[in-house]
Amino acid sequence: MAPSSPPSGTNLFLYLLLLFVLAAAVAASAAAPEEEFTEELLLRPLPDRKALAHFYFRSSAPPAASVGRHHHLFPKAISQLVKKYHISELELSFTQGRWNYEQWGGFDPMSTSNAKPPGVELWAVFDLPLSEIDAAWKNLTHTLSGLFCASINFLESSTAFSAPRWGFKLNEGNLRYGALPREAVCTENLTPWLKLLPCRDKAGIASLLYRPSIYKGYYHSQKLKLRSSQSLGIILDQTLTVVLQPNTINGKQLHSNHGQPQPSWSIRHLFNRRLSGKCLVSKSSKIFMEVDKGIVDKVNKSGGDPSWNNEFFVLWNGPDRLITDLNNLDVQSSSIYEYDVSNYSKERPFDLGITWKLPLIWSSTPSPLHASRFLMGSGNERGSIALSFMSTNLHKEIFGSPNDCSIKAVIFQIVPWYVKVYYHSLEIFIDGNRKTVSDVVDKIHVTPSEDKLLPGTLEMLLRFPCSMQSATLTLDFDKGFLHIDEYPPDANQGFDIPSALVSFPELNCARNYPETDPLLGSPLLENFREDTAVKSYTEVLLVPLTTPDFSMPYNVITFTCTVLALYFGSLLNALRRRIGEEERELTKTATKRGLIPLLLAKLRGQKVDPTESGSSSESTGSKKLLFKVVFVAVAAVLFHYFSNNS
Repeated sequence: MAPSSPPSGTNLFLYLLLLFVLAAAVAASAAAPEEEFTEELLLRPLPDRKALAHFYFRSSAPPAASVGRHHHLFPKAISQLVKKYHISELELSFTQGRWNYEQWGGFDPMSTSNAKPPGVELWAVFDLPLSEIDAAWKNLTHTLSGLFCASINFLESSTAFSAPRWGFKLNEGNLRYGALPREAVCTENLTPWLKLLPCRDKAGIASLLYRPSIYKGYYHSQKLKLRSSQSLGIILDQTLTVVLQPNTINGKQLHSNHGQPQPSWSIRHLFNRRLSGKCLVSKSSKIFMEVDKGIVDKVNKSGGDPSWNNEFFVLWNGPDRLITDLNNLDVQSSSIYEYDVSNYSKERPFDLGITWKLPLIWSSTPSPLHASRFLMGSGNERGSIALSFMSTNLHKEIFGSPNDCSIKAVIFQIVPWYVKVYYHSLEIFIDGNRKTVSDVVDKIHVTPSEDKLLPGTLEMLLRFPCSMQSATLTLDFDKGFLHIDEYPPDANQGFDIPSALVSFPELNCARNYPETDPLLGSPLLENFREDTAVKSYTEVLLVPLTTPDFSMPYNVITFTCTVLALYFGSLLNALRRRIGEEERELTKTATKRGLIPLLLAKLRGQKVDPTESGSSSESTGSKKLLFKVVFVAVAAVLFHYFSNNS
């Protein structure tokens, strides 16, 4: 008898349950946020005949509880880094050259966020107990060193990083900061940086990164910045800022700027290639051409329209949209022309350029105070650090009356432990007149250095009157002594003091774009909208220290080895020889063969028949022994002479 089949109602219930589960899974996957990637490029002509190119890439990953989550677009190495070391914020920059705040601007989001000090700068905010942050920082430096093929691991030492309170960024003691001013930047650092992009440099805007064009520029800075939170997930911003000298187009240079020809340029002339479409996985791909405020003011004064084709310049392509940039005073700052790269392909490559029609001279908006730093004093014992401020008279446009206002400036400075700064020796001069410290300094925090343990940190809030034209701050210091193992290979070059950071907390360089929809805007423009205080970095100082003569150990070792070799050689020879038997044999042989008269004749310069001396093996051995002794003695003397004079 055949078994009875299950009722049809049970099968129907199972099928409906399976269908419900599948529908719920599809709905959940559709509702879950996805990873996104955007790429953008900003181009800007500069007043000193150069061109600025700013590459901006953003990768975002939604919140995920699992550490081993599979990522489609977001780099997995960065995700694991954030989760392993509990990082809330991190910024890493590799910079070659120094940003020219006078010519390229100092009061805009570009100079504030992307002008970095030479070498490597790294800072991170940890979501950890204070007792565990230093250990996490050391492991983080080793991880980043291997990831970007750099010497970031040198920042693991307690003498190389600090924990600023409020001078660099307001925090609760969970921030660590370090800098390596002498770190060289090369393609070994750029290649790992590009590998974090979904399309790398094979497609999209990143394909314009032609290595010879980038590294021959006047300024080059690649930066990686990430933010992590449980609500937003991880947001990774990768930027590359370069300042290039454009080549002439068709052998012609157009119009003059301060007596120098103003060149016309395009993407192909800057990077030696055109753009063949966007990265296929990117959500948006845009290129912006920004015309500075100085050019916009010239066009408006002439009664023209700041369109892409006016009486002063013409762009090679008509833009998809014109965006007006307003500063914090609601005054037009610049004009931005937007181009959508998704409209172009390999069959129709994109090339954007600018051609000048009439001579035009303009200047970028500087910071309210131009800061510079230098050393005073002479000798290898003591000296002084001087920080100078020069007014750019920008306060007249911001505050109006220059007599009833003040400008706040925050100084953040790290000094190595072997530069022993006397902070009580602080002197302040305004317009050549000495001022008391309490009249200018509103707040100060000092972390004294400890020999071979901690660097010195200075955080200071200053208040300058708007009518000031110049100010100078000086600090005295003594130069310490290093152990011979602590000197670098190029010790005679000097030792670097990292750049000081000068920020103006009351001055905001954020931009406003009324025409743009926040939901449809670009991450680059959204970054320019953020409220950021005006910042600028000073020069890197080169301090000469007392350096020993590293050739002396070599000379001593050479001399000692030579003496010991001669001594032990002679001693071994004396111990091994049988003096009595050898003397009798030599005397007997010389008497028998007539060797002594032969030597005397040779010393007198007389010709002697060699057949008279015989050809016995004893005579030949004696000659060889005498020759070897003389040769070794002469060689030892020559070697010692040349080694001491090398």
